[in-house]
Amino acid sequence: MRSVVLAGGGTGGHIYPLLAFADCLRRHDPNIQITCLGTPRGLENEIIPAAGYDLRNVPAYQLPRSVNVDLLKTAPRMYRAMRATRAILDEVHAEVVVGFGGYVSVPAYLAAWRRHTPTVIHEVNMPPGVANKMGMKIGGHIALGFPGQLKVPSLAGGRVVGVPLRTSISRLDRAARRAEARAHFGLDPDRPTLFVFGASQGARQINLAMAGAAKAVTSAGFQVLHITGARQDEPVEIPTGLDAPYVTVEFLKEMELGYAAADLVLSRGGAMTCAEVAALGLPTIYVPLPFGNGEQRRNALPVVEAGGGILVDNADCVPAWIEANVIPLLGDRARLDAMGRAAAGYGRRDGDEALLSYVREILATAAQGSAA
Repeated sequence: MRSVVLAGGGTGGHIYPLLAFADCLRRHDPNIQITCLGTPRGLENEIIPAAGYDLRNVPAYQLPRSVNVDLLKTAPRMYRAMRATRAILDEVHAEVVVGFGGYVSVPAYLAAWRRHTPTVIHEVNMPPGVANKMGMKIGGHIALGFPGQLKVPSLAGGRVVGVPLRTSISRLDRAARRAEARAHFGLDPDRPTLFVFGASQGARQINLAMAGAAKAVTSAGFQVLHITGARQDEPVEIPTGLDAPYVTVEFLKEMELGYAAADLVLSRGGAMTCAEVAALGLPTIYVPLPFGNGEQRRNALPVVEAGGGILVDNADCVPAWIEANVIPLLGDRARLDAMGRAAAGYGRRDGDEALLSYVREILATAAQGSAA
């Protein structure tokens, strides 16, 4: 491969696996041309150029989920977006398009289809996102993050490759870095540690539950590292004078340090979170986002069924539940270890390499077809 186009943006769930795969491509060939597609307003504008990759913004629009006036505007909008995207593919002589979802993937899939360029669609959610669904309908090859996705009829023909993870996480030795990580946050080196986080903006229900249970958790001898999120209009007030460290940060760039410090995780059920904690063998309590189409619950359910986690409904995640369930679990080393082994048995750390192998296989097949 000499030129690869990667499409994905809007949220970290699309961007971070894209970047992990870009890093993998570059490790194998430092001279490969990697072109990333995004939109002017997406989070990718902050992340992708900072990681050293070429980002080209194209017009992209949300696909309407129902029949309304926006549906009438979709065709001309998509045509303009597809033409702009195809111009980029032509300019960089793209040999393959790999999409990770988000609105920008739609014109990328359309342009690749019109150009007869092989397309690989990486999907981590159940059911698949709207953009990736459209790509599948026009012949994209499906790469899946988790084995459980094969149960979804539209994904049954996909190849399970795992989720590309940043090497800072995929190569993390938690035990070797535990002392360093706890010292970094000012945590006790020996206390069992609960690592709490929601999305980048925080998770209000989780934050409130932990604030209410903070005294009980720390009085039981446990410490907490809590990413509260950047939502300034909803501050989190953790009690003072606690019996053990309770460290809060709004945002944590070095998630590997949080994972290294942790004995147990309390989090949402985003696909990237599920992939990371399972790969690292971290027992996790999942509090799926109660909105959308229930994909976070479906993301977490397979690892929970494998014994690597616990599910709790958002409405049930209250201080009393934390006190009754989290405190006993933090004190049960044997159970934590068993959950960790089960999570590690479900997760995988080689998603980037497996996806690369799949892409190469598809390109080889396409080349054979052209030669014939």
